[in-house]
Amino acid sequence: MINVREAFRLSIGSIGAHKLRSVLTTLGIMIGVMTVIGMLALIDGLNRTVSNQMASMGSNTLYVQKHSWVMNRDEAIKARRRRNLTLEDAEAIKMRVQTAQQVASMLMFPVSVRFEGQELTGVQLVGTTPEYQYITEFNIDAGRQMLGTDLNQSRQTAMIGKTVAEKLFPSREALGKSILVGRHRFEVTAVLEEKGSLFGNDQDNTIVIPITTFIKLFSGPVTVRGNESVTIIVKPRSPDEIDNARGEITRILRKRRNLGPGEEDDFNINSAEQLLETYRTITSGVFGLMIGVTALSLVVGGIGIMNIMLVSVTERTREIGIRKAVGARKKDILSQFLIEAVTLSLVGGLIGTLLGFIVAWAVSSIIDLPAAVTWWSVVLGFFFSACVGIFFGWYPARRAATMNPIEALRYE
Repeated sequence: MINVREAFRLSIGSIGAHKLRSVLTTLGIMIGVMTVIGMLALIDGLNRTVSNQMASMGSNTLYVQKHSWVMNRDEAIKARRRRNLTLEDAEAIKMRVQTAQQVASMLMFPVSVRFEGQELTGVQLVGTTPEYQYITEFNIDAGRQMLGTDLNQSRQTAMIGKTVAEKLFPSREALGKSILVGRHRFEVTAVLEEKGSLFGNDQDNTIVIPITTFIKLFSGPVTVRGNESVTIIVKPRSPDEIDNARGEITRILRKRRNLGPGEEDDFNINSAEQLLETYRTITSGVFGLMIGVTALSLVVGGIGIMNIMLVSVTERTREIGIRKAVGARKKDILSQFLIEAVTLSLVGGLIGTLLGFIVAWAVSSIIDLPAAVTWWSVVLGFFFSACVGIFFGWYPARRAATMNPIEALRYE
């Protein structure tokens, strides 16, 4: 049987002798492998980013709100007509949900903030209770936590995010300074640790104040038909009790809102898992599209390899006849041309892998996504390449192997 190393050497020589033809032939393989490696790297980076962002929301945390996080236009219009959630609802949940470890209330809207001529717009003002600090990924870099006395006395104290601190106080200490939030003065009592972005929103461009102060100075009293609705954040005692907590909250709110047995809930209990399910649906669609593009590219590339191998068999008819005349067996000829087809396909896979690395690096640099090519995606790319070479190279190789040596030697 023909030596594999010798067959591989002959294959490389044939590819090198027709460089442009070989590149054009394997273009489909290149695109297919590049798509596999590049897209898998991007999806992996996106998965890590989403997982980190979900962790910052609290993976075991429930957000009781007037509306759902995932809804269409009609559902959004319907949600706006619902009655608001109030501080009384939050207090009822806090007192009566047995599976809850912590319960916090929250209101928010954008404001402008000023300090000595520096002004920031679009800063997220969050009014909340001290429990908020223990439910979310909420750590203090400098200063003190929100106290119960801050809440009870409606103090004008503020904890500022890292972005606000860096822009208003680029070269000085922020603690103890007086900032203007809207038209009201607040004392900076803490600078929060950096949290990063959440779905493109800067979580550090925020100011946290007591919810009583928020209501007193900004929103006014929260009523069922007012402009503001309270978000109630609930942390169950353990991940195993999430469903129980959800059930308790539902029963309490349905009773408070006088909903009959046949009426649907006029509130939503949101969680990070909801967003993860939506994300998985989207990425599964993207993955399916990627598989389709990859399969099409590999088929096109495989047809190109079959075509060029048939041309090669025709061009080398006399060579095949001579080899058979001096004792080469069918399996020797079959192996030689099959190895050549696989080599051609693997060269396309190698170039596609390099292009996949470049695509992943370029995209991650542009959109700041931690996309990294995994070893198994490279193995997958080469596996697909080899399979395409074997499948589409078999017919030309067999045609060469079954060629009549006498007719081959007569070929002009």
